[in-house]
Amino acid sequence: MSLYRNSAWFLKGVTEFTRKAFLAASKRFVEKDLEVSVAGRSFMITGANSGIGKATAMAIAKKGGTIHMVCRNKDKAEEARADIVKETGNKEVYVHILDLAETKKVWEFAESFKRKYKTLNVLINNAGSIMSQRDVNAEGLEKSFAINVLGVYILTKSLIPLLEKSPDPRVITVSSGGMLVQKLRTGNLQSERGRYDGTMVYAQHKRQQVVMTEQLAKTHTSIHFSVMHPGWVDTPAVANAMPDFHQSMKESLRTPEQGADTVVWLAVSEAAAANASGRFYQDRKMVSTHLPLAWTHSSSLEEQKLMSLLEDLAKTFQPH
Repeated sequence: MSLYRNSAWFLKGVTEFTRKAFLAASKRFVEKDLEVSVAGRSFMITGANSGIGKATAMAIAKKGGTIHMVCRNKDKAEEARADIVKETGNKEVYVHILDLAETKKVWEFAESFKRKYKTLNVLINNAGSIMSQRDVNAEGLEKSFAINVLGVYILTKSLIPLLEKSPDPRVITVSSGGMLVQKLRTGNLQSERGRYDGTMVYAQHKRQQVVMTEQLAKTHTSIHFSVMHPGWVDTPAVANAMPDFHQSMKESLRTPEQGADTVVWLAVSEAAAANASGRFYQDRKMVSTHLPLAWTHSSSLEEQKLMSLLEDLAKTFQPH
């Protein structure tokens, strides 16, 4: 089955995830969807100093939005901020330093943000990590799980009260088409058992993000939740984490701007907010979260179990 899944996924990728596929899909895009001003609206973007995150911040800053860049590396973040301000003329761009791998600090950051700012219209969970080998953070959690899943859960859950008080609130999570080869598993969240395959662990985390989005959308109905796949994008993260894939596909990879297009569309357009909450998108279109005949569906019991496990784990790191 995994051979079928991987083959079906690669075939889908070659036809739908490449730069050529984006150009074909873009022919049906409605231009006026993005002809909007978002002045006065605020957007938090994690991992905003490079790749898709930076391209998203740049595009939204051009439309007048207030940008909160949440980044791990201060120097890179300040450099990216300077680029964005210079290119857009928008000075409402703020840098916040946070490493999502430091679980307790994610709580602390979100709580201090809520004290300092009275509004947040859109949260974009873009930061992610693929590890080549299993590593744990200072709190004993497997690092990529801490960044890709628990950090996203804590940041989102903590900011929900602020989002709910803001007009037209949205949460967008940047997932990956890699999740299509994974069925939700809740029994090995820390990747303690079996051989550690960083790419497959990442794909499992991306499946967990899809489930998390669906579940949060059911619970918090005043917020528009969405999760998306940017396609195969030429970013520093892909080059570092998957050098062979990057090298062999380099000519076919999308630009960061093409990868960010659906994120921006989900964040600013009226058309996106008119769709049901909790859905999965690719190239501005709702798509299935499963490959045909791939046996990746999970039960609602398993999905609720993931949310319970995340809630319990998150609480253990919550500052009192």
